[in-house]
Amino acid sequence: MLTKTASDMTSEAPPDADIGVPVSVKIRERVKAARQRFHSNDNIAEFIQPGELEKLLDEVAEKMQGVLDAMVIDTENDHNTGDTARRVAKMYIKEVFNGRYVKGPSITEFPNAEHLNELMIVGPITVRSACSHHFCPVIGKIWIGVMPNEHTNVIGLSKYARLAEWIMGRPQIQEEAVVQLADLIQEKTQPDGLALVMEASHYCMAWRGVKDMNSKMINSVMRGVFLKDPNLRREFLSLIPRQS
Repeated sequence: MLTKTASDMTSEAPPDADIGVPVSVKIRERVKAARQRFHSNDNIAEFIQPGELEKLLDEVAEKMQGVLDAMVIDTENDHNTGDTARRVAKMYIKEVFNGRYVKGPSITEFPNAEHLNELMIVGPITVRSACSHHFCPVIGKIWIGVMPNEHTNVIGLSKYARLAEWIMGRPQIQEEAVVQLADLIQEKTQPDGLALVMEASHYCMAWRGVKDMNSKMINSVMRGVFLKDPNLRREFLSLIPRQS
């Protein structure tokens, strides 16, 4: 029995059936029809059809203008905020939350021809995200430790940064972000062990709330031999030049 995809159902709809329906509603209905999640840190690129991202940007800009109006900001006469609604919409859709709306970066994988089996550490990789509670910036660094085996896929160093950028380009909480990134790297490389450490400043603390400019959050994910071998784990952590 064949299962219809969201695009199949869309193509079978009457030509005028979706006139006037916001593009966000169309995308949401496709996601729901596929019984998929669309939380803030989920990627929904497969449900966005060609040309719809620009329409989504237009829709967000319109809604953002409503927010500015509700905040009693005179965008018609204030030259500083005249185009703010569209700038913010573009920032969200095309920049800081782009990891929700585009497919993952293309990653070329190579076989481990030399049978490398020594600890490899990549980092620090600078990452930028935003907390899903207040949409305030989360800015920090990630270190990745990989213990390969003869079957591990080898990827270029810059690709780790690309994968991190894609995962972090969504409204996140740090604890979930590092797990998502670990799952993705594990899937791409299949190592004997994988370790991630993330250290970041959260501007929801620095900019609002307690207004603490110095606090950082540090968390880690350990997989495979890093979880089983305390000596290897200590070696990895000792080689990370974290700043106090």
